Amino acid sequence: MSAQSDVALDIEDPAALLAYLRQAGHIAPDESPALERLAGGVSSRTVRVTRASGEAWVLKQSLARLRVSVEWLSDPRRVHTEAAALRWLRQLAPSGAVPELIFEDHAEHLLAMQAVPQPHINWKTLLLAGGLAERHVLAFGRLLATIHRRSSERLAELAPDFADKRFFESLRVEPYYRYSATQAPAAADFLGRLIEATLAQTAALVHGDYSPKNVLIYDDRLILLDYEVAHIGDPAFDLGFSLTHLLSKAHHLPAQRAAFGQAAQAYWAAYADELGAVPWRAGLEARAVAHTLGCLLARVAGRSPLEYLSAEERARQQAAVLALMAEPPLTVAELAERFIEQLGS
Repeated sequence: MSAQSDVALDIEDPAALLAYLRQAGHIAPDESPALERLAGGVSSRTVRVTRASGEAWVLKQSLARLRVSVEWLSDPRRVHTEAAALRWLRQLAPSGAVPELIFEDHAEHLLAMQAVPQPHINWKTLLLAGGLAERHVLAFGRLLATIHRRSSERLAELAPDFADKRFFESLRVEPYYRYSATQAPAAADFLGRLIEATLAQTAALVHGDYSPKNVLIYDDRLILLDYEVAHIGDPAFDLGFSLTHLLSKAHHLPAQRAAFGQAAQAYWAAYADELGAVPWRAGLEARAVAHTLGCLLARVAGRSPLEYLSAEERARQQAAVLALMAEPPLTVAELAERFIEQLGS
């Protein structure tokens, strides 16, 4: 049976979702909650369910074919990795940083989690509107370091749920690194070495999608979402993936270019301070820089380009990254400085 045919329910069909919720006993037979389709993600159907009591859930159902312009396939059973991550991160992340899992359905490959209360704002939206605040950047670094440090102390317990890297390969390694190597052959050797080194790492629980779009700010606190790529692997990937978003916004918002460059450095400093002296810290910063270069290229040449970058910006970012790959920086500070220099005025 194919991954696509495993799923009969489409949660974006209101009548079908309402019937499912009633039949499965998640709501009363005569209950009619408000259903709101949520936009923003490419890999899942996402619907907010608000009950008459005021209780609100977010339902997620993974797609077999992701919503991008080029073909990108992945097994929808990855939603169960996300459910496992929700359970574990309630223990590993700081209190209040992760929503509560409400239920999980293995037949329909979906989950329901507690909705983040209103009013909240998506951090990516805030950043693109010019709302860069140091306190959020520092909290972002500390949150990731806490997850990495605490998970690295419990790898044997985490392994049954997160040792498998197949979803990471189908959702990150192939569309970001392998595909980008075909689009920018000059980067192929760099990306090939990066893939080999990354897949050999088993240091901590890696979120795999650690970016501002997956952070909601509620009551000035960061709430982390989207864990379907979670796996035991290289913490440097999370760092590179997230630094890419700060530096790409430095590129896109020239009036705040220096501020975003400084934010990238402050983010790393907050992460490193919170991480402390873990056994796997040696070489971490240099690997984080390498992943940043890989992801900076992937977000303009891979299967999921950043939608806010123009064609001209994508070409300029690709040229800047290829120049840096020829002689890679070893520190985040050097990376931020040289990347911004490459962009020019």
